[in-house]
Amino acid sequence: MSDDTIRLVTIGRIVRRRRRLLTLLVVVGALVGYGTSLLLPPRYTTSASVLLPGAWEERELLTQAQIATSSVVVDRTAASLGWTGVGGSELRERVTAEIADGNIIKISGTADTPERAQRLSDEVAQQFVTFAAEILGDKTDPGAAGRPEALRKLVEQTSRRINELADSAGSGSSVESVQTRTELAKLRTTLQESMDKLDKADPSTDKAKLVVMGPAARPTGEAPPTRTQLVVAGALLFFLIGVVAHLATARVSRRLRTEPEIAAALGSALLGTVDVPAEKSGRRPGSRGPRALVRRLLGLDIRWDVPAPRTSGDEASRQIRYRRVYARLRDQVPAPRRVLVVVPDGDEIARRAAGQLVAEAGTGPSLDASGGAEPVLRTVGVSVSQPMVPDRQDESGAVIVLSAGSWTAGELTGLAEACADARHDVVGVVLAGTVSARPERSSGRSRDAAAPASAVGGRATGGTE
Repeated sequence: MSDDTIRLVTIGRIVRRRRRLLTLLVVVGALVGYGTSLLLPPRYTTSASVLLPGAWEERELLTQAQIATSSVVVDRTAASLGWTGVGGSELRERVTAEIADGNIIKISGTADTPERAQRLSDEVAQQFVTFAAEILGDKTDPGAAGRPEALRKLVEQTSRRINELADSAGSGSSVESVQTRTELAKLRTTLQESMDKLDKADPSTDKAKLVVMGPAARPTGEAPPTRTQLVVAGALLFFLIGVVAHLATARVSRRLRTEPEIAAALGSALLGTVDVPAEKSGRRPGSRGPRALVRRLLGLDIRWDVPAPRTSGDEASRQIRYRRVYARLRDQVPAPRRVLVVVPDGDEIARRAAGQLVAEAGTGPSLDASGGAEPVLRTVGVSVSQPMVPDRQDESGAVIVLSAGSWTAGELTGLAEACADARHDVVGVVLAGTVSARPERSSGRSRDAAAPASAVGGRATGGTE
């Protein structure tokens, strides 16, 4: 799993085999989201639009949007509203301004009630228009608005006076009269051009007074995040955390899964792979108490990081695998052909496989084809955390039976060292895997072969400890 690409089938396996735990996480996440919504008061947001007539450049519109949320406008709004305990610094966090299409600035206000949100937006828009008018000079100099019109009247009077002077200069029969009329015409033209430039430069000609486009609409719903959104977000977040935690745990897992890795960690050759019918519950046995009950209720006693058991043949085909492994073991063991079968504690699959292997040894003849005695198998369970193997007596070696994906390289190395300390040579490794068994036909021999190791303890060639 640590080297595999994360696929949808992996996530589906997590959801399927950890659905109880994930359901609990979803419920807890929803409760956390609900509790967060209780701590956060409801918020309502509405907007008021302000129109800026005339031609405005983009940078000028940005400047106006910043003016709308400036401290001057917000402080004036706070003073006008007079809300208890609400000052300009707090209102600055509730007011925003953005540029819309058509030279429109949308001023949004957020409050704890729809009425307050509506009033806040309207008041900020009004204070912005007032302050913008003051910047343009509408309020600081009341007489400035009439100055361009007075200047136009003065220019018109000057033009009429120039015409009168031109008429009094004569009909243009003399050189002096022609020059005078020409100079007066130039003066009249210059005055007209200057007046045109003044009209173009006057900001009031193309940028009229800002206009509030009606009152803000009263909001009908809460501003995000709403209570429903917080509940859904909390449930989804905890679900994702659960899935990611499973993937991260599997990614950093150091449990060995391949046959070469397991054989290398134990320092011995692989004798073969045998199949064990999967139990219907698929649960890890052997654990009791409150902790085990909680694991059972949450489905943690079912491993998710192993593929679904493949479908095997009948009991006879599985027995063929045990016979072949036993035959390889018989070829590896020298006389007097006593073998210690080492099974890690907690590996239920390996324990069942060892029992079937011992049962297979008990079904064979007492002598092999060469006239020697068949290997006598004795099963022992060894703790992986503190491995301790019985000292060698008359055994010719030890064979280790375990399931793939259950133990790390360090744990298997400790198991091999425990065998070496007890002067047992590891003659082989047997891997056990679960398969989905088909409905079996009634067969007396198959029933005997599937018996656990304790059932053959009285035979000459098998036993358990």
